[in-house]
Amino acid sequence: LRGLLTRTSVPRDVVDYIVYGTVIQEVKTSNVAREAALGAGFSDKTPAHTVTMACISSNQAMTTGVGMIAAGQCDVVVAGGVELMSDVPIRHSRKMRKTMLTLNRAKSLGQKLSLISKIRPHYFAPELPAVAEFSTSETMGHSADRLAAAFGVSRLEQDEYALRSHTLAKKAQDEGLLQDVVPFKVPGKDTVTKDNGIRPSSMEQMGKLKPAFVKPYGTVTAANSSFLTDGASAILIMSEEKALAMGYKPKAYLRDFVYVSQDPKDQLLLGPTYATPKVLEKAGLTLSDIDVFEFHEAFAGQILANLKAMDSDWFAQNYMGRKSKVGAPPLEKFNTWGGSLSLGHPFGATGCRLVITAAHRLKKEGGQYGLVAACAAGGQGHAMIVELYPQ
Repeated sequence: LRGLLTRTSVPRDVVDYIVYGTVIQEVKTSNVAREAALGAGFSDKTPAHTVTMACISSNQAMTTGVGMIAAGQCDVVVAGGVELMSDVPIRHSRKMRKTMLTLNRAKSLGQKLSLISKIRPHYFAPELPAVAEFSTSETMGHSADRLAAAFGVSRLEQDEYALRSHTLAKKAQDEGLLQDVVPFKVPGKDTVTKDNGIRPSSMEQMGKLKPAFVKPYGTVTAANSSFLTDGASAILIMSEEKALAMGYKPKAYLRDFVYVSQDPKDQLLLGPTYATPKVLEKAGLTLSDIDVFEFHEAFAGQILANLKAMDSDWFAQNYMGRKSKVGAPPLEKFNTWGGSLSLGHPFGATGCRLVITAAHRLKKEGGQYGLVAACAAGGQGHAMIVELYPQ
């Protein structure tokens, strides 16, 4: 938030509303949007709320802001997302929590001692957060492995795509294209000035890794999966009229967006396949009109399975109720500055990164339309059309 204020010089008191997305909430800051806004020096008169929609939480934050502006409720909204994966809350077991709450209400020493005497060693086993579906109890990695198998995506293809992501991210970083990162001093450590998960390897080294989820025959490994990292993002959204009145030249329009949901077991990660044709129809565009594609890379297998599903008439007809396929985005337009596999995936923050990267790529490459898409836990998905503002 402070970085956004510095880069845009927007007066704090002009911001009408702040919306943030997050996934793994810290109990002490459950409305992290409000706490972060106060910590960044925004007016205490500026309302703020927090949304959660798994990996598309900051997408939801942005579109919530767009809706508030479209409804005439606000002129200026700051949206973003945050995730602190290095310090996730770890809970006591349910039995231990129940005992401790009951103990807190006990009045006499005898009652307290009686409750304490009932505590058993297994009560102390912690409950660790897991990237798993509540409805199916299946981890996302297992779903990715099954999805890759269903669409015939090989281990070799996944490793090649992951290597592509890291190689392109390193090239973009070396060329100074990834300029959105705000330097951050990590307490007790050095200042982080750039994304530090970009590690181009070799097919030989990646091939040595064992399956991470489905053992021993799975194809999803640590190298072809997005890694979890800390991160936060912020984006300034205004009505065009307000932006021009304040003397700003907008970067891009957030033109259209859709949300989709489907079977959370067998189609957990296919959100982009379902959302892409819908958002194109909504915007009156075709796939060939899109100059820049920015898709969230949860797993290399997930990306490649989506590309195959999008390019399948059979899938479109049997699962989507469509007469024909939408088509697969051409790779020369697809995530050419790297993606979540190489840059990391701080759950709540990724959506804003996708959108602003699309805008910067459009400006750099002279394109007009960008398409952002992402899958999310719960079998949900999102797609958005970003249009470059006339230069």
